[in-house]
Amino acid sequence: MKTEAKIFDEIVHKRRSIRKYDSKAPFDSIAVERSLERAILAPNSSNLQLWEFYRVKSKEKKAELVKYCFGQNAAKTANELIVFVTRKDKWKQNAAFLLHEAKKDFPEILEPKHQKIIDYYTKIIPSLFYSDTADIIGNLKKIASNIGGVFQPTPRQVTATDMRIVAHKSVALSAQTFMLSMTAEGYDTCPMEGFDSARVKKLLQLPRVAEICMIVSVGKAKPEGVYGKRVRIPKDQVIFEI
Repeated sequence: MKTEAKIFDEIVHKRRSIRKYDSKAPFDSIAVERSLERAILAPNSSNLQLWEFYRVKSKEKKAELVKYCFGQNAAKTANELIVFVTRKDKWKQNAAFLLHEAKKDFPEILEPKHQKIIDYYTKIIPSLFYSDTADIIGNLKKIASNIGGVFQPTPRQVTATDMRIVAHKSVALSAQTFMLSMTAEGYDTCPMEGFDSARVKKLLQLPRVAEICMIVSVGKAKPEGVYGKRVRIPKDQVIFEI
């Protein structure tokens, strides 16, 4: 095993979901900043980066957020709370930005590969993300893809709900990158799904279309912060070769 793999293996095994933090332990908030910058580098669908990360540091906002997390210890004892948000509605502006950046490296005479990039961000991405209020267009696309799929491999995730799931998967990847980074920095984390999403959105002044993917608490674990031993389903029940 390479040195880098050994280091990563240690980080993965060290990371645990912590329910109680030591509020008296030294805490370097710059480590959170570095880890969020690494989270931005996480893989994501079409590189659209449909995410926002909110650091809740003020005592007043944190107290409110703890209440909206139902007062669970993982939130109450943390030094900081990070809210990972999906922004599916930003697909258009992000696609335009990415295409603008890509064109900076294009030659004067475009090659087919350059035209493919242009078509991807101006035709394919809009065809996937554009939807109406009732998602009638999305459902029509679903019917068309199912019919087309009878004859050849066809994308099946084409509705507004499908794109919502795509955004959440991308944000979850960034959250995992953040948590592993914080472990490497010598701190602990806990991803939380138990919260009142409507009130959290109001606290952060988010638009209606934004969604909370998860809230991650950060701090230094107390010895009793891990509630039990790590138990995993046997690997032969989840890893398969075909």
